[in-house]
Amino acid sequence: MNRDLLMCDTTYFRVDYVINPYMDVAVQPDLIRARREHEAIAETHRTTGRTVRRIPSAPECPDMVYTANMAFVASGLAVLGVPPVERSAEIPYVRSWLKDHQFEVLDCPYEFSGQGDALVCGGHLFVGHGQRTDRRVPGLLGELYGFDVVPLQVSSERWYDLDLAVGVIGPDTVACCPEALDRPSMAALRSLDVDIIEVSVDEAARFALNLISDGRTVTMTRGAPELAAKVRDRGMTVVELDTDELRKGGGGVRCTALTLDNSAPE
Repeated sequence: MNRDLLMCDTTYFRVDYVINPYMDVAVQPDLIRARREHEAIAETHRTTGRTVRRIPSAPECPDMVYTANMAFVASGLAVLGVPPVERSAEIPYVRSWLKDHQFEVLDCPYEFSGQGDALVCGGHLFVGHGQRTDRRVPGLLGELYGFDVVPLQVSSERWYDLDLAVGVIGPDTVACCPEALDRPSMAALRSLDVDIIEVSVDEAARFALNLISDGRTVTMTRGAPELAAKVRDRGMTVVELDTDELRKGGGGVRCTALTLDNSAPE
């Protein structure tokens, strides 16, 4: 899981508009620091044996560094994201890249935040809805891929994408912030045969759950010691990285990489 990743550079990263609670046009990222943070994430992926592929940034796409929202990909089939209009210019670039690299590409007929709202956990696919993803998307993805789709609704716009409320640690382990999901969604998670690591609101608000795990090493933001300790207690390696500048656009470690090697059920 998460061994083949698509990333973009930070050349044009900036805050030109507000489409999530973390953005403020008066608080711009320091581009030198943002580049260092991003390069450290990419280098960590490479040193743990993950493949990092690159899509060039475009000047009219200040959020393109958050490649996770561009699509959801599994077993060679990509469903493109349908982001807020401010980010719509990104989609033709990722469509071309995916087609050039032999992926089958489909347009989504509904609003869809891509991998930001679609997280694979073993045979399950957690699909967020109610903020940036239409309620019809979980059913659509279930039909296309054959996963056991678990629709999850976040509790407020603070968790505008599911990957701020839920982090997949392994095929049978998931971390989540109970307060970030509505009660039926949390009950649905608890009904599954998975190990649930509960995360506090304080750590979740620092993007603790916006992480990437390959089942052995978890790459996550610095500043969430309780989650890091719980993951280490399960025998996994944890790498904690700075993401202060990247968070000014509303993204963290998970947001900066689109997973290309998800496997749909046979």
